[in-house]
Amino acid sequence: MTEPTISTIKSRSVKGVVALTARTFTLQIIGFIATFFLTLLLTPSIFGVYYVVSAVISFLGYFSDIGLAAALVQKKEELTKEDIQTTFTIQQLLVGAVVIVALVFSQQVANFYALDESGVWLFRALVISFFLSSLKTIPSILMERSLSFNRLVIPTIVETIGFYVVAVYLAWKGMGITSFSYAVLARGILGVITVYIVEPWVPSLGISTVVARRLLRFGVPFQLNSFLALVKDDLLIVFLGKVLPFSQVGYLGWAKKWAEVPLRLIMDSVVRVTFPAFSRIQHDKKLLGKALEKTIYGLSLTIFPISVALLFFVRPLVFLIPKYNKWEPALLSFYLFVGAAAIAGLTTPLTNALNAIGKIKTTLLLMVMWTTLTWVLTVLFIYFFGYQGVALSIFLITFTIGIVVREMQKIVAFQFLPNTYSAVVAALFQAAWYGVVLRFVPNTYVNLTGVGLMGVILYAGCVWLIDREHIRSFVKSLKG
Repeated sequence: MTEPTISTIKSRSVKGVVALTARTFTLQIIGFIATFFLTLLLTPSIFGVYYVVSAVISFLGYFSDIGLAAALVQKKEELTKEDIQTTFTIQQLLVGAVVIVALVFSQQVANFYALDESGVWLFRALVISFFLSSLKTIPSILMERSLSFNRLVIPTIVETIGFYVVAVYLAWKGMGITSFSYAVLARGILGVITVYIVEPWVPSLGISTVVARRLLRFGVPFQLNSFLALVKDDLLIVFLGKVLPFSQVGYLGWAKKWAEVPLRLIMDSVVRVTFPAFSRIQHDKKLLGKALEKTIYGLSLTIFPISVALLFFVRPLVFLIPKYNKWEPALLSFYLFVGAAAIAGLTTPLTNALNAIGKIKTTLLLMVMWTTLTWVLTVLFIYFFGYQGVALSIFLITFTIGIVVREMQKIVAFQFLPNTYSAVVAALFQAAWYGVVLRFVPNTYVNLTGVGLMGVILYAGCVWLIDREHIRSFVKSLKG
C-alpha cells in the first residue's frame, strides 16, 4: 500500500472533511427527522431499553479488537499483507468468542434488566449486527489510511438510511421495541455488503507473531484507552439502567443525543480525518502544530453557534411540537449536555493528535482521570440531584480541557485560546440576541425560524469584523 505525499495528505484531508461533513449533515437530517417520529411513536421507557442494551453491546465490543485497527491506521510504514491478515484473523477470533458468549448468556442479561421477550431479541439482534460490523474493519482501514473518505462515506449512508426506514416504518406499525431489532439487522447486512462493493477485499486468515507483537505495542495501550472510555460512558449507562427507571434513562438518552448534534455534525468528521492525517505528518512537528490550530479554529467557528441555538430553541420547540412536551423533564440535562459537548468538541481533537503521534500512554492517563471523575461524581450527584446529576457531573468534568492543552503543548507548539476567541465573542452576541428577542416574540415556527436566522447572520458578522484576516488566511490555506 503506497503512502500519500504531504501535498496529497493536505488535499485528501480537506476533501475528507468536506465529504464526511456533507455525509454527516445529510444523515443527521435524516436521523433527526426519523428520531422525531420515533420519539412521537415510542415511549421514553422503550428508548431507555434501547439505550441500555446498545451500551451493553458497545461494552462487549471492547473485547473484539485490542487496538489492532488503530495500530494499522497509525503505523508510520506502509502496510503489508501480513499486517492486514494478522489483524483480521485476531479480530475475528475475538469477535467470534464474544458473540458466542453473548448469545449463550442473552437470557441472563435480560433477566438482570427485567427485559421482556422483545428486549431479549433486541439484544440478540445487536449481537449479530456487531458481528457483521466486524467484517467491515479491514476495508474501512484501507480507505481510512489512504484518506479515501469520499468512498468511505458510502456504506455509512446506505446502512443509516436502511436503519431509520425500517425502524420508523415498524414503529408506525405498532411493533414497539421490535422495530429496533429489525432495524439493527438491516443496518448490519446493508453495511457489510456495501463496504465490500466500495472497497473490494478478499478476506484471508493467518497470524504472524512478529507482526502481532509490533502492532500490539500500540494496540494494547490504545485499547486500554478505549476500555476506559467504555467504562466511563457505556458501562455507566449499563449502571444507570439498573439504578434508575428506564423512563429517566430515556430522558438522559434523549437529552444527550440532541445536545451532541454539533459533535455529530462537525467534530466526528474532523476527528475521523485528522487521526490518519496527523499520523501521516507526525514526523513534522511544525506542520502538525499548524494543522492543530486550523482544526481548533474551524471546530470552534462551527460548534459554538450551533450549541447556542440549541440552548435557546429547545424549550420553545418542545412545547410547540404536538405530543412532544413529554420530554420536558429532560431539558435541564439537555442544557448541561450542550455545554459539555461544546467543550468536548475542542478536547477530542487534542487527544486524537496525542494518539496519532504515538503518545498513547499520555491519553491513557488522561482517560484514567476522566473515568474516575465520571464515576465518582455521577454516583455522588445522583444521590443528591437524581438523574439530573448525570449531566451535571459530565459538564463539570469537561473543564479539565486545560490539562489536555498543556500536555499537547509540551510536544507541539500551537496556540489554543487565540484560535477560539472570535467564535466565543460572536457566540456571546448571538446568545444575547436570542435571550432578548425570544422573550417578546410569540412561539411560532415562522417567528422562531426568523429569529434563528438573524442570530446566525449576527454571529457570522461578528466573526468577520473581529477576525477577517484570519478567516481569509484560513480559507486560503484550505484552498491550497
